[in-house]
Amino acid sequence: MGVYIDREWVMQVKFHREINIVTPIMIAGWPGMGNVAINAVDYLRRKLGARLFAEIDTKGVYLPDAIIVNKGLARLPESPKNLFYYRKNPSVIFLEGQAQFSGEQALKLMNMVLDLAERLKVRRIFTGAAFPVPVSYREPSNVYVASTSASLINYFRDAGISALNAGQISGLNGLMLGVAQSRGIEAACLLATLPQYAVNFPNPRASSAIVEIICKILGVEIDMTEIEQIAEEMDRRMAAIEDKIKEMFPVSESGETIDLRSDKIPSYVMEKVEKLFQEAKQDRKKATQLKKELDRWDLYKLYEDRFLDLFKEHH
Repeated sequence: MGVYIDREWVMQVKFHREINIVTPIMIAGWPGMGNVAINAVDYLRRKLGARLFAEIDTKGVYLPDAIIVNKGLARLPESPKNLFYYRKNPSVIFLEGQAQFSGEQALKLMNMVLDLAERLKVRRIFTGAAFPVPVSYREPSNVYVASTSASLINYFRDAGISALNAGQISGLNGLMLGVAQSRGIEAACLLATLPQYAVNFPNPRASSAIVEIICKILGVEIDMTEIEQIAEEMDRRMAAIEDKIKEMFPVSESGETIDLRSDKIPSYVMEKVEKLFQEAKQDRKKATQLKKELDRWDLYKLYEDRFLDLFKEHH
């Protein structure tokens, strides 16, 4: 039997258990820059002990762009899941998506999510996202909000959180707001700042900032030790990168001392790494040069999975 895509296939919701929950808040996240949203949702869900109750089957619409190879054996990757968890007190639904979708597939997924949200009488939806800015990792992560509701904007303003003046939010974390608005459901996205040069790395500081705000919304306290330890480890890696930047580029072309907040040199480093990744996809011999560059900046551990994937794609 061949593998084919039928445009009439639709996503399906698979229920693991029926739940009885009263006007919950939904907190949703998908992968994105710094994995800020998905890691925040995952941390909250785990620390609050939420239970799995449903998932969305995406086999009918997921279009893989690579195969998985293990010891020479090739197979199609599993379709990414969108998992729903619940907790009664506080009344909250968590949605964790494992991959981004775009175009028609994204709208199908959003409508499936919101069909379920309406069925459960969800009253508000919160998502998260990264807000890249030209700062050092040493700067605290600040949070901004974008919302479909003026009342929510005022609510966050009273809590000391500024509205995002202008811009756009890409991916499902942003699309959720627009589709929720069309259903008459209040929604807001919390955007946490992170260094522009580090958008390809997990950023637990930014995730932590969102976690703290949602805890206040829910009226709960959770143990932040784990995420703080992860953030401290990432800080050490960022410190090593910035120290090497200062060693190699102590002054700018104009003769002034480099200010990492300018983002010029960090961007150069990351752009070079990205260029080498693209070249290595076409010519595996470039992988050696890429590995040297990653080692030079102490970045290999952060890029290890992506680096090894290059070899899977070439067989």
